[in-house]
Amino acid sequence: MRFVHSSDWQIGMAATLVGGVGDRVRAARLDACARIADVCRKESADFLILAGDTFEHNGVSRQLVIDVVDQLRSMPCPVYIIPGNHDPLLPGSVWEHSAWATAANVHVLRTMSALEIPSGVLFPCPLFRKRSTEDPTAWIDATATAGIRIGIAHGHAGETPNADGSYPISLDTPSRAGLDYLALGHWHSTTTFGQRMAYSGTHEQTRFGEKNSGNILVVEIEAPGAPPVIRTARTGILSWQQFDHTITVDGALADVARSLARLPDASNRLVQLTLKGILFQRDADELDRIERACGKFLFARVDRGSLRPAPEDEDWVNQLPVGAVRETAARLRKVAASRGREAETATQALLELYAMSSEVAA
Repeated sequence: MRFVHSSDWQIGMAATLVGGVGDRVRAARLDACARIADVCRKESADFLILAGDTFEHNGVSRQLVIDVVDQLRSMPCPVYIIPGNHDPLLPGSVWEHSAWATAANVHVLRTMSALEIPSGVLFPCPLFRKRSTEDPTAWIDATATAGIRIGIAHGHAGETPNADGSYPISLDTPSRAGLDYLALGHWHSTTTFGQRMAYSGTHEQTRFGEKNSGNILVVEIEAPGAPPVIRTARTGILSWQQFDHTITVDGALADVARSLARLPDASNRLVQLTLKGILFQRDADELDRIERACGKFLFARVDRGSLRPAPEDEDWVNQLPVGAVRETAARLRKVAASRGREAETATQALLELYAMSSEVAA
């Protein structure tokens, strides 16, 4: 058995943080469906699993529901979907749209009951409300089931606190429930737990700070009880990159400008740049170079509000609070006035102290 595992498409997400390019970001999520179909076709997948949060919420436009159904209808294999916590199975939800009945290969799994498929059995865990502290997989007992046993669930795996009520799922679920593989949704980062439990992550990154997203998983299981072979396939085309630079030496801003200018595939790149530390007078023009470099990206936000002008003299040391901080600055100033590597280190430390003190004062 070979199948593709995906989740968290979040179709209809607002993408308000990227302003005017929100339409492009939203469109990319739907466009990625074609790349998933290509993977299914290339891998001769027996079926595709969508493990929840296909939609951002149940209030998305009904045209978007039709668009998604059209994409799924074109998949070269059966598709099995569970509602997640963003799009739970509720009265008036996206799952009540008549379009679902027009796609014979698409199966919305609406009950917590075993479903026989060729060579195996699916154990779906659809969600019926946005939040719960109950384990959605608790009902599964596949130990006496013949064939390859696949669970599909949406929630929060592991022992970390689950204060937001996002459906806790124990890490021992595959062994407890007798599953060969548990396909998870909810986390946007591709993550595996041992051999039999994994998050595919979202097929297109949704925001800055997400790691290892923009993927789907290709899962192959030779026979009941055999360990799955899990491979990652890249489907995302947008690259969301977050850079944080603390400037303590002159010339560092020039390095930032050059590194930004070298980044490839600018039309699909979103950049968030934060600059902190010291703005040396000779580097002031580099800020314009950085802005020009960022202008080529699909989206860029540059935060330079924490840059402080380099001190014109050392009177700022006398403005520090009396005590250990001022004494440390005075010692660093003496070492910085000497020569050698220690002087360079002391100078950098002194500038970092100046940057911190300026930020506190602001």
